[in-house]
Amino acid sequence: MIAHEQTRSGQMAENLFVGEKLGEMADLLEQQDASQFRVSAYRDAASYVATMHQPIRAIYREDGRRGLEDLPTIGTAIAAAVSELLDSGRMSSLDRLRGSANPEKLLQTVPMIGPTLAHLIHDTLHIDTLEALEAAAIDGRLAKIKGIGNRRVASIRHSLNDMLRRRRPRRAQVDTVPPSVADILAVDQEYRENADNLPTIKPRRFNETGLERIPILHTERGLWRFSALFSNTASAHQYGRTRDWVVIHYEQNEHPAGQSTVVTQHGGPLDGRRVIRGQERACMQFYAV
Repeated sequence: MIAHEQTRSGQMAENLFVGEKLGEMADLLEQQDASQFRVSAYRDAASYVATMHQPIRAIYREDGRRGLEDLPTIGTAIAAAVSELLDSGRMSSLDRLRGSANPEKLLQTVPMIGPTLAHLIHDTLHIDTLEALEAAAIDGRLAKIKGIGNRRVASIRHSLNDMLRRRRPRRAQVDTVPPSVADILAVDQEYRENADNLPTIKPRRFNETGLERIPILHTERGLWRFSALFSNTASAHQYGRTRDWVVIHYEQNEHPAGQSTVVTQHGGPLDGRRVIRGQERACMQFYAV
């Protein structure tokens, strides 16, 4: 009886922990001038989870992410964040807003990916979530990285499928059409034009001065929610592109979250134009080049 009560007490304490992290997410979004609707969504979810009478882990264990989505106040994006927190003890979206994300450590949780390969993947593709890694494995970008053969890509896809199966939305489709090229480039333009007046975050990586120096933008277009910030990868620092390369994260209910990197093209028919990495052909069509 005592052991049962201790177990339940620990489970309810976990509800408080999850609620606390959702509340931190709401606070950071508010500080960074996100829409009040998005802030309220996380705040309402935080309050609900913290006062639940049923352990949230039990719901997740029983019904996966679908069970979380069925709870009041918890939509697709928040369910994804909670499922990641329950699986790993961390919430990558919260780490990103804090400036404490370490994508390379996250990538190393996937079998077949060691420190060297994790660094190469992150620096080449600017990937910082497992969902984005899976998308890159499916659309062919991962296979283009030097040293990764088709057999390793297949193994990585298999591992990711096992790791992410319970986190997928009920109608998850990895090949879901992402935001349009026009929307992504518009967010990139809005971010760069307003960078000097945006809230900033203090990255822990590549930040010897300890200053809050990376502007962050939260904006919405249609049903898509975007967050944009300058790249803080080793390559961006090496090539002096820390005020050029822009990483744009996006999410929408019933769609897997994703990300794109926008850069200034040097050479070729798109020389001098802003281009989405991996979508050069679509950008040529957009610019009618």
